[in-house]
Amino acid sequence: MTTINSSRGNAEVVSARRTESRDVSDIISLFSHFTEVVFGRIDVMYLLEKSNLALTLCNEKNEAIAHAVFLDYPNWNITDQSDWELFLQENYVNNKCTPLNTLFMHLFVAKEEYAAGCSQEIHVYFPAIIWRGSVADTNFTLFVCPRHWYHPQLYVRKARLEDYDDLVPIWTRHSKTLKETYSEYFLADLIECQDEENQAVVCEDAGTAVGFMSLCSQVNVSLFQECFDLGPFHGLCKPHPEDILKIPQKPSIQEGIYILKSTLLQMIKTSNKNTSSVCRTEVSLITCLLLLQKDGAITVSHTELPLDDVKDYKTSATLLQTEEKGAFHPVYRGASNAFCIRLFCIDEKHETRSLDFLHYVFKLFPDKDFCVILVPHHVPEFHLIQSFVRVVPLYTSKLGQELYVFHRAGLLKKHAYVAFALQDGIPVQAFIAEVLDQIVGISVIRDEVDIEYIRSHYNIEDFIHFNHHQQEEHGHLYHFVLNPIFHHYTKHFLKEILRLAHKSSLYYPIYPQYVEGKFQNPCAHSLTSALHYMVPVRPRRQIVYPLEELGINAPSEQVSKDQLSYSLNHINRKLVLASKTSINTRIVVVGASDVGISFLETLIFCPHLKFNNLTLISIHGLPGKDLRGSKHRRFLINSHCFNDEDYAQMSLCSWVNVVVGKMTGINRTAKYVVVSKEKKVPYDYLVLCTGQKYQVLSPTGADISKLPTNREVISKWPQRYTGKVPSNHFTLNDDQDCLKAMHWLKENIVNSEGNVIVYGNTIDIYTTVETLLSLGINGSRIHLVQPPLSSNVTCLNNNEIESAVQEALSKAGVSVYCDSILAQWNEGDDPDLITCAAFTTNTKPFKLQCSAFFSFAYRAVDYETFKAINDACLVFDGRLVIDTKFRTNDVSIRAAGPLTKYSRRYCVDEWTHSNFNSKEIGFELAASMLNLLDPTCKTFSKIPEGTDRLIPMYKGCKIKGGVLPGGYNYLHISKPEIPIRLDLELALCDHHISNTQHVEVSGGICHPVCIRTNPVS
Repeated sequence: MTTINSSRGNAEVVSARRTESRDVSDIISLFSHFTEVVFGRIDVMYLLEKSNLALTLCNEKNEAIAHAVFLDYPNWNITDQSDWELFLQENYVNNKCTPLNTLFMHLFVAKEEYAAGCSQEIHVYFPAIIWRGSVADTNFTLFVCPRHWYHPQLYVRKARLEDYDDLVPIWTRHSKTLKETYSEYFLADLIECQDEENQAVVCEDAGTAVGFMSLCSQVNVSLFQECFDLGPFHGLCKPHPEDILKIPQKPSIQEGIYILKSTLLQMIKTSNKNTSSVCRTEVSLITCLLLLQKDGAITVSHTELPLDDVKDYKTSATLLQTEEKGAFHPVYRGASNAFCIRLFCIDEKHETRSLDFLHYVFKLFPDKDFCVILVPHHVPEFHLIQSFVRVVPLYTSKLGQELYVFHRAGLLKKHAYVAFALQDGIPVQAFIAEVLDQIVGISVIRDEVDIEYIRSHYNIEDFIHFNHHQQEEHGHLYHFVLNPIFHHYTKHFLKEILRLAHKSSLYYPIYPQYVEGKFQNPCAHSLTSALHYMVPVRPRRQIVYPLEELGINAPSEQVSKDQLSYSLNHINRKLVLASKTSINTRIVVVGASDVGISFLETLIFCPHLKFNNLTLISIHGLPGKDLRGSKHRRFLINSHCFNDEDYAQMSLCSWVNVVVGKMTGINRTAKYVVVSKEKKVPYDYLVLCTGQKYQVLSPTGADISKLPTNREVISKWPQRYTGKVPSNHFTLNDDQDCLKAMHWLKENIVNSEGNVIVYGNTIDIYTTVETLLSLGINGSRIHLVQPPLSSNVTCLNNNEIESAVQEALSKAGVSVYCDSILAQWNEGDDPDLITCAAFTTNTKPFKLQCSAFFSFAYRAVDYETFKAINDACLVFDGRLVIDTKFRTNDVSIRAAGPLTKYSRRYCVDEWTHSNFNSKEIGFELAASMLNLLDPTCKTFSKIPEGTDRLIPMYKGCKIKGGVLPGGYNYLHISKPEIPIRLDLELALCDHHISNTQHVEVSGGICHPVCIRTNPVS
């Protein structure tokens, strides 16, 4: 906030924010007769939509008192927007304006008495701003306002002891903890003990020190190489002939580079014959440069500027999976090529001039090319490190901090962006970024031909007003590669691409990889280092149109066509200079359940946030990797929270690190999770959402020769089996379990003889029986054995549907046994293979021959999960105990889903997260975390007294769907509730039954159930 004075002597405290669409009326109200004279006739909404930056100044009453709109090209028609730099060079002497440092003011309006003060405040925020005077094509005046007039560059020098008094208030305000830890005179000691290896510098304004930086030339690069992926920076070492940079085997150059090469070469082969030979030569040159890596390494020096190791900036998910397999680590023999910042502080007023330090400090260490800084995970990215490159940590990292790197070449300000085009039916444009006549980046775009499909299938209008953009202004980003030492110029490269290509928006799709390690098709897009600067776009829910019935009234093929789903990422002129808030807090999610996926989805679709340390621990990794329509998915009932299309449109692998394994321990003191008893995954916040799983049920051990009944063995049932699980015993909990079971059945059962026993009383027994029948297993070989119910509510809870299913089972020849408890496998020993199974009933026991045993009788918290929770001293009362904010008894550990129950102090033992929609639970869990992590989150007023003992009631419906015996497609939708027998519920209310939908008198559907032979859409 800043105080400005009016021409009448009044003072106003103003703050700046980005202009929004709702400000249009306020902007128009500030127009005067001079506005049209200076800026011409303006469509404010259109101008805001096409602006790179629009700023509003508000007073304490949130009243707008000034607006300014900036674009990256002039607002007169004297030259094309892509040629203005050349125009200025030809017509103005000593012109220093470049696309990197210049914006053009297209509109400025303010309350008349505050105009002067507001204009000065606006200039503080930006580089050189060019004004224009008249709307005439030939009669115009150029005004230039350099930023340093209002925000001068700071003078940087070596620190002296007399600076101590100026620095102490700044240092104390930045970190009281440091002062308490290192004593009051720690800062003075750093200044006094300077030598060749340890330096201290200050920046001053008007003779007063306003910032301080302590530096050291000794850097433990070996430790950094163990903890971070430093390949793009040559391990922070100087090149040495004995460097070991690759293993002697198949080259491991990134697939994205290969794709880029093949795509560009294909463009050359198929391009128009009129394309100049110069153009083709330049494409070949760029392609070769992309592949120039000496022995697979990247060499960084003053004269050799390599291209980006692309994988590091799209996602670090593959890093974790690669590390698990013992990936090769380069060995660097050269001397250290880095110095570090040990301590940094600067007055808040001068924070935007933090980079002024770097020009000076690199002169102090002329033999070093890299400046590095370690920052704690919880510290927000301050202005200085926003120009640094964040190094991707390895999962083995021992450091609880983030490493940021800056190369001295990143200080170079003269960049050139060159465009050339190739024709292949659709215009294709390629752009290169040059520094000191060296190519350091490349991007390939073309017109977006599927813009109508994008508009209808994605919420693109969350980011643009579509009607203000012409068809040709939408571009499709195919490739974007940028040298990592210039990574902080990514937004400027994107801005120049938009300007030079006359585009207003770019779209980048990420297609699913159904086969791990391979691209979906040979035309797939390369990985992009610009992904974190783009925003993921949420998909729209689609209407399923009966196209044949609609005939000529059907929507166009562009909208209704069926194509492979993908995740869409977007950037436009408005977003290109908008900074995302980086969240480095390490959030570890255990369990790829619906709750866990919903939690991660909510976080990654926050357009203003960038989560750098999201990790998922899952037994089988991310879901949605199987081919669409796979039959094995029919084994289990579907929750309809997510489907294949949803997973493809999220592309979690682009944002989330994945550790494949099972959680076997939690160290709350050191804050790490033990995975598969060996790997350690550190966390700042741990989110547990493993849910409940079907467990291997232990036989009661009853001797059936003595004819026992259920009454005699019920006390020993159910119990978890602790022995070696027989190879033909299956508990199905996810798609991977189902796939494994299907392969086994096809190899051992389908074409042979032998019985299949399905044991349990959940709805999954019916979907499993139907799947077995669909595989060609004769119904006479299938035995459905149901244990006693734990309540009076059946899994289908509908007499009509149960009758239809029982009739279908009987027709198929499936034998059904009720109220049966598993007594023995084989002869009572722990078998390697189950050959027979014995059961007790309320009357007499029976035995069945068995070739495969499917168990759905016992669902509980996985034992290893329970042991990890219990050993960590988290409160466990049948389930993990939480409060209404998802908190366990450890403030750093949250939990949600069927794994949990509410604390007994709420007196609602019958209500758990199992009663609610899992997707909604995941969303609310993410919302509670965002209140802690999002600095832009508004704090809510204090909750009314006494309501802290009330649990939240969620509104989302629970859905179950699957295929039941008889080929019936089953869909059940229910409101959040405690299960109750349907006939009793109907008796309690005045209902009528119609077409298997149960409707209240008020007209609301309480239990819609659909069962039909055709698929339910």
